[in-house]
Amino acid sequence: MRALNFELRSEFLLSRSGSHATNLAIVPQSFALSHEAVTVRIARIKDAKRLEQLILQNREWLRPWEATNPEGPNSFDIKRQIRGLLRQMDEQISMPFVVELDGELVGQLNVANILYGSVSSAVIGYWIAPEAAGRGVITTAVALVSDYLLNIVGLHRIEIAIRPENAASLRVVEKLGFRYEGFRERFIHINGSWRDHYVFALTQEEVRGGILNRWTEGAVPKIDYPWKEFKTEIKHTELNSDVQGS
Repeated sequence: MRALNFELRSEFLLSRSGSHATNLAIVPQSFALSHEAVTVRIARIKDAKRLEQLILQNREWLRPWEATNPEGPNSFDIKRQIRGLLRQMDEQISMPFVVELDGELVGQLNVANILYGSVSSAVIGYWIAPEAAGRGVITTAVALVSDYLLNIVGLHRIEIAIRPENAASLRVVEKLGFRYEGFRERFIHINGSWRDHYVFALTQEEVRGGILNRWTEGAVPKIDYPWKEFKTEIKHTELNSDVQGS
């Protein structure tokens, strides 16, 4: 039995021919992707209260990895943020998900920078509450959403950018076999400064049988990642606070 289970909670019936749709206009506005105890679904306005609680209760856990505004302080108006993300979904440029474990909301996963046509790609970012960390929850969520984007929405490439210090997130891409593509200096504004990132990706041709299936079946190929082979020079990080831009 295939591990991937798409539960489409909508009256919309998605039909596919042999070609990819590559169009969010055909995506139902309310659906869930699930595997065992993990469910990923489109965020709702009513999720704002629980998300705000998780974010504020876990500031020390989340702050080092949070995207920040280089022009000023971050807003914690989560309801406004969800509205903005849902508008972007209507514009077919993003998809905002929440992550549940046994029915309890424990994190968030956003698909951003969705491009179509000759590029046909998207970027995934995520966070999870500490009580659900280390249990394969966010790994499952990333696999579910990546499979959905590649096989239902019809995108060609999924990208994830991770700070070199973020060992837990590096373990996610390692478990799923995301290919290392390079090192970008001062790539994203995180925790108050422009930070270096590793960049990873997978294309549809690499995972025709599904990312989740490949992982759960123990078929992820061994990859020699750079942090295992040599020490990449990380300039722009809290670990090097004397370097401009750190």
